[in-house]
Amino acid sequence: MAQGATGNGQPTEQPPAGEPAPQQLMVNAQYIKDLSFENPRAPQSLMQQAGPPAVEINVDVKAQGVGPENYEVVLTINASAKAQEETLFLVELSYAAIVTIRNVPQQMLGAVVVVEVPRLIFPFARNIIAETTRDGGFPPLMINPIDFAELARRNAAAAEQATTTVGGAAV
Repeated sequence: MAQGATGNGQPTEQPPAGEPAPQQLMVNAQYIKDLSFENPRAPQSLMQQAGPPAVEINVDVKAQGVGPENYEVVLTINASAKAQEETLFLVELSYAAIVTIRNVPQQMLGAVVVVEVPRLIFPFARNIIAETTRDGGFPPLMINPIDFAELARRNAAAAEQATTTVGGAAV
């Protein structure tokens, strides 16, 4: 196999003539874009609660191109815990990655960006949420794994419905 070099000097494998180039997904950087933790009732919220709190978690994924073959993917997680209708804590995290995607067919690109990239960065975001809630005086909030393919399907269906009906009238 012939070898070339990437912009960072690392060798890349070149496919033999006539073979398609291999698909690549590279995570170039990961970072906290925004992080907020609120403990509005402290110190009362840190006292022993009568029962387990009600926890609500919302997840969203957004992506935008930042150059040829490069994308910023932002995984946003909002979580809140309430006991007797009083907020114990609110945590909001926007965790992002800059990725390079090469040689992926156009019809698969969206799925790679909004399903595969969030799947790769989710464990890091989950850890940040767990440590933030623990540092706020609560047990660590361990978020269950997320099916990003199902989340993408739901978002696409909601977007399709929103474009087909505007103000109750079909478009």
